Amino acid sequence: MKALLDTHAFLWWNTEDSQLSARAMKFIADGKNEILLSAASAWEIAIKAAKGRLALPEEPALYVVSRMNLNRFQPLPMEVSHALKVHDLPQHHADPFDRLLVAQAQLESLPLITKDEEIQKYDVETIW
Repeated sequence: MKALLDTHAFLWWNTEDSQLSARAMKFIADGKNEILLSAASAWEIAIKAAKGRLALPEEPALYVVSRMNLNRFQPLPMEVSHALKVHDLPQHHADPFDRLLVAQAQLESLPLITKDEEIQKYDVETIW
């Protein structure tokens, strides 16, 4: 089964943060599942690190790519269709990165691994 990581789930997985639910950990750890990371999450990480709002042990370009390779996470590019789908979403969430992840999850028929209760208001399957 394929699933899309929310940015916080990617970060928590890689730091072994206890905020990551047992269900999410089990799903990510199951080698039969294909875990995807959106380019939107990489972008969000880069922006937050540049603004000093996210401390990483190395530069975002090294951190994200090395953790994706280590965990065999697959990239999910941002497509024009994903960006335009955001227009059709209800205004449950103001965060543009999260809205794009919801659009990607909907268009690609992917569950989204997220704790975000606002995302759970959308018509998208979540794993938590």
